[in-house]
Amino acid sequence: MFRFSKRFRLDKLFKNGAIRKSGLTALTLHDGTSGHGVASRYLSHEPLSCSEDSYTKCIPPLFHPLPGLKLPICLPDSAEQNPTKVTTLPNGLRVASEDALGPAACVGIYIDSGSIYETEESIGVTHLLERLAFKSTKHRSHLQIVHEVESTGGNVGASASREQMGYSYDTLKAYLPAAVELLIDCVRNPVFLESEVQEQVNRIKWEIGDITKDPQQFLLDSLHLAGFSGALGKPLMAPESALERINGSKIGKFYQENYTADRMVLAAFGVDHEHLLAIAEPLLYDLERGIAMEVPKSTYTGGDLRHKIYSEKTHVALAFEVPGGWRHEKDATALTVLQTLMGGGGSFSAGGPGKGMHSRLYLRVLNKYQEVQSFLAFSSICNDTGLFGIHSITGSDFVSKAVDVAVNELHAIATPGQVTELELHRAKNATRLAILLNLESRAIAVEDIGRQILTYGCRKPVDYFLRCLDELTLDDLTILAQKMLSSPLTMASWGDVDRVPSYASVAQRFQASI
Repeated sequence: MFRFSKRFRLDKLFKNGAIRKSGLTALTLHDGTSGHGVASRYLSHEPLSCSEDSYTKCIPPLFHPLPGLKLPICLPDSAEQNPTKVTTLPNGLRVASEDALGPAACVGIYIDSGSIYETEESIGVTHLLERLAFKSTKHRSHLQIVHEVESTGGNVGASASREQMGYSYDTLKAYLPAAVELLIDCVRNPVFLESEVQEQVNRIKWEIGDITKDPQQFLLDSLHLAGFSGALGKPLMAPESALERINGSKIGKFYQENYTADRMVLAAFGVDHEHLLAIAEPLLYDLERGIAMEVPKSTYTGGDLRHKIYSEKTHVALAFEVPGGWRHEKDATALTVLQTLMGGGGSFSAGGPGKGMHSRLYLRVLNKYQEVQSFLAFSSICNDTGLFGIHSITGSDFVSKAVDVAVNELHAIATPGQVTELELHRAKNATRLAILLNLESRAIAVEDIGRQILTYGCRKPVDYFLRCLDELTLDDLTILAQKMLSSPLTMASWGDVDRVPSYASVAQRFQASI
């Protein structure tokens, strides 16, 4: 019926004059076949037979090239990636970009500044700087900034970490000059109005008071407070006590000390490098260098931090040091694969049936213990060190058993023969897929450019990391896991912490296995 109705409609077009037979008669294909003959062959009112012979007489097989049809040249399986070009201005500020096809581009500014540079006087300022991004400047009010971004259909964002700050603007290439100018104005010329500062302080206070909505972020901050002494032991989330004394002048003092040209990178994706330089250099050439500053030191010590609160759920995180951090690229790549291999997640697969359920923590924990609501491998990596561990969410009655299971799973990955080649192969493929998919996002590509230059001093191509990934073996994962478990244990818990086993008892189980 479907094929007949199609022919019927085409036949009506002939009768109505929309397609004239004289035009088809004049059309001749490359092999000399007339257009009218081809059309009449397929516009016949005779019903098609279901037999194979009669079908092939009417419809040519698709596994042979159509006569007289010229096919376009196929694209290559892989295209060479545009290089990342870097120019250092006389004041030390670096401009980096990677060109790409498409109508849109993303530009960002990344600064070597974070909570590790805070002093006792400025604790919590990094958190406020993130919240005050794209607020009033010397040349624009906050309302004007919002209006200009909306008029370009753009998207702006800011993110703070312990070691770096990032600001980004994603928009169409046609608006690039305006986007770069606005982004630089917001980063160079903030005024930190007391009214805007107080508004953000009040919002953070409300969020701290309602920490039950995001205890995972609280736990991650607690792990750093407990596990490190020195710079990385400072909180990224502004403590409530610090919020009482933060004001615009203190934020401005921290800003002037850390937002200097030699500690900044202007990064862009989807932009011609010379075009970017022509726009940005006149706006940045007079930005002052800062005084040479040594990166604050941190020492990993391990420790325990517990936050007792009435809740039906109890969160527990066990973590160990990741030696070397991002600057040991091979170990960082191995850790990424290890985290993917362990996987885990919530007891309900929010991404659809079966998503992520091939990972070890799903197969060995979530599918086995119905009392576990979430069981997840996590990492928090900095330039020279980091944390890796397991975060669990259970009812209070099962929390002791959940800690015991987490200890066993961490022991297993450090024991030769416990991880199979199939698991490694699947984890490597999943990691490769995640890397390549993420880099298709303009915002992530820009962030990768900016943060790599701050960390390594250059942008290493993705092929380098994929080669590191391909070269990984089971022995590499085992050695890395053993190295991490040999460091002191760090614990953090939230909820009914009286049910959580003591730090000494859990740490002893790891020490006995070394």
